[in-house]
Amino acid sequence: MGGLRLKFRRGCLPGRSWKGWIPIIEALREMPHGVTGVRVSCRVSGEELRQFRPTWEKLVETEEIRFVEVIDSDYDGFGPGGLVEDWKMSWGNFVRHHSAFKRIAVVTDKEWIVHAVHALAWMVPGEIKVFALGDLDDAKQWAASD
Repeated sequence: MGGLRLKFRRGCLPGRSWKGWIPIIEALREMPHGVTGVRVSCRVSGEELRQFRPTWEKLVETEEIRFVEVIDSDYDGFGPGGLVEDWKMSWGNFVRHHSAFKRIAVVTDKEWIVHAVHALAWMVPGEIKVFALGDLDDAKQWAASD
């Protein structure tokens, strides 16, 4: 995930980040081989997703896509243009690379996201499973397993 450009916003999670600045979309470290992961926080705008698009495009150009998405406790949905960019990026790739998606782990404590994932899971290629924030290691292992 070397080319990931991060958009930082001040003060979303005071005390958790360097000098009060935190990334909105960041790559997860220490992932199992073959698994990619990101963490989203705050309010994600269309511009932030457009900046992430090149990294996402690299992710889906593999034979098997195993993905862990952590939706942090401070995530507050989409900002301006975020929903449209998310749909263009996600669903467009789901259609183009349908057979490559193997496992997607969504890690969150946001009940509304859990409900949304369950409601939309039938449209997502591969397997999808929701984990609590405290179960990130389990989510990583599940995404890596067969």
